[in-house]
Amino acid sequence: MATNIVAKTGIRREKGWLYFLDKRGDVSRARMARGGGRAPKGQQKVARCGVKREDGWLYYIDKNGNVCKVKMKRSSSARRRAPRRSAAKKAPARRRTASRTARRTTARRTTKRRARR
Repeated sequence: MATNIVAKTGIRREKGWLYFLDKRGDVSRARMARGGGRAPKGQQKVARCGVKREDGWLYYIDKNGNVCKVKMKRSSSARRRAPRRSAAKKAPARRRTASRTARRTTARRTTKRRARR
């Protein structure tokens, strides 16, 4: 897995925050659901780097706080081209006939009568 450093930001991470690359290509952070403590809602911009994204690459912030990219095993364009398999057709459920349900109700009645005796 060869990683490429895209931008050297050197961010120091704090506990309870999720660091990510936002839509504009800058590093932002948001409070984790179980991060503990009170913090402002929404996201905060940590560093401006303006990274231009390319298809087929995964962008992340590494342990040193730099923005890196790595080639995805399967790009989104390959997923779109793959043909979809149709679900196997199920056989229709067997309908219960009136005679079958009548047999069941009479069987229940006879067992109740036997239990009373």
